[in-house]
Amino acid sequence: MAVFSFADPTSHAITVRAKALTFDDPKSRVLLERVQLVAPSDATVLVTGESGTGKELIARLVHSLSERRDGPFVAINCGAFSETLIESELFGHERGAFTGAVASQPGWFESANRGTLFLDEVGDLPLAAQVKLLRVLQEREVVPVGSRKPVKIDVRLVAATNVNLEAAVRAGNFREDLYYRLNVVKLSLLPLRERPGDIAPLIDHFLERYSKRLRGAPPVLTDAALARLHAHLWPGNIRELENVIHHAVLVCTGGAIDVADLQFSSLALAHPPEDLPQAVAGHAGLSARRPRDIGEASAALRASIVDLLDFGAPHLWQHIEETVYRTVFEYSDNNQLRTSRLLDLSRNIVRARLAQLGLLKLRDTSEADTEANDAAGDNAEPANAEPAARRQA
Repeated sequence: MAVFSFADPTSHAITVRAKALTFDDPKSRVLLERVQLVAPSDATVLVTGESGTGKELIARLVHSLSERRDGPFVAINCGAFSETLIESELFGHERGAFTGAVASQPGWFESANRGTLFLDEVGDLPLAAQVKLLRVLQEREVVPVGSRKPVKIDVRLVAATNVNLEAAVRAGNFREDLYYRLNVVKLSLLPLRERPGDIAPLIDHFLERYSKRLRGAPPVLTDAALARLHAHLWPGNIRELENVIHHAVLVCTGGAIDVADLQFSSLALAHPPEDLPQAVAGHAGLSARRPRDIGEASAALRASIVDLLDFGAPHLWQHIEETVYRTVFEYSDNNQLRTSRLLDLSRNIVRARLAQLGLLKLRDTSEADTEANDAAGDNAEPANAEPAARRQA
C-alpha cells in the first residue's frame, strides 16, 4: 500500500500534524473503504482522532476523491486565531468594519468556493462563531463582518477535532445543533498504537525521505531497534514516529540504526494511570496475548516499564506498586492471605497496603474477619513473614 502524504511535505515542516498516512493495517483499510464511499458526495465530514494521527491528510484524501478535486483545498486551524478575529477570518469583512480593516477582505469560506474547506480543531471555536458557522451550513451563504449583504458560497466542509465533542456539548462548550450539522459523516482515525500494521511502511517512508535529504542510502534497522519501535505506544502518533526516525537517520553510524539511536519524547501522561498500557494491567484478560513463558512475560514487563518512562509517568514507583497490588489481589479472588503469599510479603503489610488503596473496608482489616475471608487451611504465614514480636512492635 502506498503512503499518502502532502504534495510538498517540506512546506509543512514546522507544523505538528502528521505528514504521511498509510492504509496497510486491516483497521486502516476499513477506514479507506469508508473514505472512498463518502468522498464523491458533498456531505459534511467530521474527522476525529488524536493529534498527529493524520486528520488533515484524510481531509485532503476526501477532497482528492471528490468531484471538487479541481477546486481549491483550504485548510485553517480554528485555534490559531483570536476570538476577535476568527469571524472575519472565516466569513470576511468590509472596509472599516473594525480598527485596521483598511480594505474589504474575503474570508476562508469564499476562498474555498467550489472546493473544500478544512476546519481543523473545530472544537476550539468560540460559541459566537459557532452560531454563525451553523447559519452558514444551513443557508450556504456568509455575511462578512460589517456587511448586511449575504454572499452565496459553494463549499464542502470537512471539520476535524481531537477533543470529544459529545462531552463538549454536555459541558455547554459546543452547540448541540452545530454538532449534528457537522457529524453527517464521521471518520474516526485510530491512534497509531491501535493500527500497528501501519508502523512498518511509515518507518520505511521516513527512512527514505530523510536519507534522500542527506543524499545517502537509507540505513538499515537492527532487529532490536525494529522491535523497540513496534513496542512503543506512540503517544504523539505519526508525528512522533517521524521525529524518531529523523533523529535516528541523523545520528546513526555504519549505515545501521540501533536502539541507542532512537530518541523518544518524555511528555507527561495525557491520561490518568488507569488508562495506561494494557500490558501493565496484568491478569483477568486485560492483556491481548498471554506470554508463552516467564522469560517472555518478563520481557513484556520490562517493555511496559520503558513505555511508562517514555510517557514521563509521574510517581512511577507508586503507580507500579499500586498496579501490582491491585492485580495480584484480583488474581487471588480478593483473598488477602493468597495475595501475601504470591507477593512473598507479610499479611499485615499486604492488609495495610490494600486498605490504603481502598480495596478493603475498615472492618475487613480485623484479624477475625480476615481469617473468615481466607479459605480454610490458608492460615500459615509466608516463608519470609516477619516474626510476631517485630510485627507488634
